[in-house]
Parts: sequence; C-alpha cells; structure tokens
Amino acid sequence: MQLREFYSFFLNELKELYDPHEASVITSMIFESVAGTSKSDIITHPDKEFNKEIVSQLEKALLQLKVFTPVQYIIGKAWFCNLSFIVSPAVLVPRPETEELVSLAINQIKNSDKKTILDIGTGTGCIPISIKKQLPDLLVSAMDYSKEALLVAKENGISHSTAIEWIYMNFLEENNWDKLAVYDVIISNPPYIPENEKLLLDKNVTSFEPHMALFVPDNQRLIFYEKIANFGKKHLSPDGSIFLETHELYAKEVVDLFKREGYDAEIKKDFYEKERIVIATRFR
Repeated sequence: MQLREFYSFFLNELKELYDPHEASVITSMIFESVAGTSKSDIITHPDKEFNKEIVSQLEKALLQLKVFTPVQYIIGKAWFCNLSFIVSPAVLVPRPETEELVSLAINQIKNSDKKTILDIGTGTGCIPISIKKQLPDLLVSAMDYSKEALLVAKENGISHSTAIEWIYMNFLEENNWDKLAVYDVIISNPPYIPENEKLLLDKNVTSFEPHMALFVPDNQRLIFYEKIANFGKKHLSPDGSIFLETHELYAKEVVDLFKREGYDAEIKKDFYEKERIVIATRFR
C-alpha cells in the first residue's frame, strides 16, 4: 500500500474513535515512529511503498489504538521538557502539566543556594532527569515503590547521562524515612485521584496506566500530601521548598493541610488556569 493511501486510511479509522486533531497527531506519531515518515513525506513521496513488515507493524498499532492503548506505549516513548523518555505500562505517561511543576522548581532552585532535591513517586524519572539536565550540579534523588518503574527510570537516567540516586521504597511507611537524608527541595506528582472518579477518566488511562500511580482511597484522598508534610518536618532543610502537583478540586485542601502543619503554602495555576500546583515552604 502506498504512503498517502495508507496514511489516509489510518487517519480515517482513528477519526471514528478520537477527535480529528488527536487522530491526526496520533497518526503522525505512529507513522514517524514505525515507518520513519513525516507529514511532509506524504506531499513529497505520496507513492512510497511500504514493505510487508512495516504494513504489519502499522496494522498492529491501529488495532492497539482502537482499544485505546496510549500511543506512547505503542511507540515506547514520550516527550517531556523537550526530552524523549522511554515509557512502558509500568509507568504513567508524562503529562504536559507536570512540565510546569518542573519549570517552577528549576526557576526557584537556580536562583538560590539549594543543593539537594528528592522526587517522591518518580515513575519514568522524567521530573528528576529534566531537573538534573538543567541543573547538573544539583544532587538529585528519586524514589518509587514499583521496581518495574524504577527500572524504566534508571534506563532513562542512563540514556540522558544523568547521575541520580534511585531509591526503592514505600514512602507511605514512615519507618522507612530514617534511611533518607535532609533535602533542600522535595518535589512530587503523587497519586491523587479518588477511586470513585475512575469512571470519569478516559479508557486509555484506566485500562492501561498503572493504577498504583494514579488512585488513592476515597477516604484518604490526601494521604500522600499528609505524609509529605509530616516527612518535611525532619527531612526538609530550613527555608526548603516542596513542589506538588495536585487534583484541581483539592488544591485548597492541600494548602490548608500544609498551613496547619506550619508551612507557608500557595497555589499556582497551570496553563489551563486550573489549580494544579501547590508550593509549600517551611521556615525554621
């Protein structure tokens, strides 16, 4: 099958399930990754023929997309802060909103004397790696309770030549905290979606992404923030900062929680004008 014909077929099949813009973006990603062709190739080489192996891979990708497999899992990578990260079903697909969390942290750290940072629930490692690439002198540590996620994070760390301390630990178990140091900055995009919101999410999230990294019990929706606030009392340096991504509906509750624990805290809106980031500082 020729390039233009196959591309049009692929795109039209996806338009039945995805909105037109998303279908176009996904199609371009698949064709570039699997077939090494771009949109400009459709114009310059519309009659290009694909061999049987490429056709088979494209057909397989289409079947996966029709059951809402995230395109990032199909091609095995995702972009975050202008860097390419390996992804697998063991980790969440990095979100653009989290780039704002990283940007805020970098801007504060580079104008300070802060030297150490801990990322809690690192997943792909996109947060600590992106920060380390911008601030190579920073001592960066990152933890996760999923061994599979840490393997992905370590692989990403190697591919980006970043020296990061990777820690396997269940952060919710406070008896583990004595093994950790004191940090100038703590950053986290923890699980924060209540279980009762599963039905509100897209199928490509609930059917494929790791639930451990997404959901918290309905009656403990702020559990990670409670633990981080408590952890910071002994493991955050004087004038240290905590950067957190939050559920847009509970950002005010997170701020109130940190204020009750003796922190100064504020909300930052993301580029969708949603209250998704909380920054807390503890002065001692």
